[in-house]
Amino acid sequence: MSKKILVVEDTEDNRQILRDLLGMAGYDMIEAHDGAEGVARASEHKPDLILMDIQMPVMDGYEATRRIKADPALKAIPVIAVTSYALSGDEEKARNAGCDGYIAKPYSPRQMLAKVREILG
Repeated sequence: MSKKILVVEDTEDNRQILRDLLGMAGYDMIEAHDGAEGVARASEHKPDLILMDIQMPVMDGYEATRRIKADPALKAIPVIAVTSYALSGDEEKARNAGCDGYIAKPYSPRQMLAKVREILG
């Protein structure tokens, strides 16, 4: 059975890139367009991994991650922040919100797959 990855990303182009990349690597992708939808989809699908954008409408990735990690049924799911926030302190802020990993945009497809495989084993 292939692993399920929830991609929480408000930009269609970015979701399409991940759809292609993760699909070719044999992963099933679930999509959410904002943080609130991401929390709902995480609860509904219990994915193996969540790739979380930080800057989104409705609810940002920090708050979405905090809510996911506060839910006993979801807190063990690894969350990787995937963000254009790459200034000093941004990775620490993501980790303080509960993210288990951090990838700055733009990223290389090889870098993304390496991180996904590292976490999913």
